[in-house]
Order: sequence, then structure tokens, then C-alpha cells
Amino acid sequence: MAFRFDHRTALIGAILFMCCAARGSATVHTVGDASGWGTGVDYSGWTAGNNFVIGDSLVFNYSPGTHTVNEVSADDYQSCSTSSYLTSDSSGSTTISLKSGGTHYFICGVPGHCVGGMKLAVTVASSPSSPTSPSTPSTTPSTANTTPSTTGYHNSPAPKTYANMAAAGSLGLLIVSLLL
Repeated sequence: MAFRFDHRTALIGAILFMCCAARGSATVHTVGDASGWGTGVDYSGWTAGNNFVIGDSLVFNYSPGTHTVNEVSADDYQSCSTSSYLTSDSSGSTTISLKSGGTHYFICGVPGHCVGGMKLAVTVASSPSSPTSPSTPSTTPSTANTTPSTTGYHNSPAPKTYANMAAAGSLGLLIVSLLL
């Protein structure tokens, strides 16, 4: 049987390519959206409107030298401590690639900023269809405003991009089956 290239073959190839390309795309999340990384931003509310998966990245935008982005442990997040940070940057544009599932914690190391709410806990799912549940740091006696919020971690709607990818994939399969 000889392979015949015609308009149906080209259409099937294009549909399959689009479905696969959409599935492998990662999302770049600008922390705080237009407000950026700074004081006075509700980062718990910001995370509630986003879903994070391995391969996505976080972009922290701020004026160089005015803030830091420190990735810290759950305990250091809770206590706003930067004594043993995992990573730190103060360049003004920090990009963090989310390479593993679970909860990742970020704080500003400038004195008073973290206690004032400049902290971010991001729960990363291993794939779009299997979100992980957040791990809440163990509670220890602390001052107000240091307990991480888990608002939005449960029952968050699937991001529109994944719903669109599923619809595109279903549509692509329907078209392919009709053409065959």
C-alpha cells in the first residue's frame, strides 16, 4: 500500500501538531500581575486565580535593590526567616522555574516586608489533570500575619488554557475520525 499525500493527510497532520503543541506549553505567571512583587499586594488572592504545574515559571518584577525574592522552607516562610534560604535574588526581575510538585515558598528578605504580607506560597501540581493538595506548614506560636493562607488551593477551577486544550484535542479527534 503506497502512502498518498492529499488534503486530508495534511489536515490530519496539522490538527495533530496543534493538539500536541498546545499540550506541551508552559505558563509564565507574573507574580502579582500588574502590581508585581511589592508591599500591599494580596498574594493569597493572586494564587487563588492561578493554577501552577511543573514546567511553569514565576516572574517577580520589582525595582532592583528594593526587595528580594528568597525561596525558603515552610518553617522559614511561617517565621519570615531568611537565615537559610534555598535561593535569593534582588536583580529586579527574578524568574523561577517550577521544576517539582508540592508547595514552594517565597518571601522578601527586606526587614518588615514579609511580616507585612510580602510572601507567596505556590502549590505546584505534577500535571494539569492531577493537582496536588497544598501542604500547610506546621503551626508554631508566631505574631499576626505570618500564617500562610491556603485560600484558593482547594476547588480552584481548571485554567481556561487546559479546558481549551481538551476541547481542541476532542475536536481534533472528531475531525480525524470523520475524515477516515
